Amino acid sequence: MSMSVSSSVRKGAAVAGVAGLLVLAGCSNAADAEAAGGAGTPTGSTGSDGSTGSGSGSDSQSSSGSGEYTDGTYTADGSYQTPETVEQISVTLTLEDGIVTEVEVTGEPQARETEQYQGQFIDGIAEEVVGVSIDELNVSRVAGSSLTSGGFNAAVEDIKDQAAA
Repeated sequence: MSMSVSSSVRKGAAVAGVAGLLVLAGCSNAADAEAAGGAGTPTGSTGSDGSTGSGSGSDSQSSSGSGEYTDGTYTADGSYQTPETVEQISVTLTLEDGIVTEVEVTGEPQARETEQYQGQFIDGIAEEVVGVSIDELNVSRVAGSSLTSGGFNAAVEDIKDQAAA
């Protein structure tokens, strides 16, 4: 006895299977992101209160990308949401001709897991941004840390405003 399955049933099963895989992939990415420090959208940023900028370089102007920036060292704060809390980091960039020549990131983690991820981010950020135009900075994951990047990017936007000629 031979059974045949109509092509519409096979197509329906294939579509359902693909849809199921997409749903599972979406869940997997969210779970992986949370387990790895999260890969989410930052929920907010701060900076204008605790931001400082000092034109400690020359008064030369630079033309890089879409903006002109005054050489110097600038500091801004950025915040980001973790599964446990809202965390904050402080970012200090030194710019010369619109290029990042030095970076320093500090934080006071509120959660134990955040301490680990911020530490990884801090250890790896210089490799990602030194020598890069400030207009091209947009980090997403550094040394396994992804949420800290949201706070970093928010601080960079504030620094761009401070350094704008």
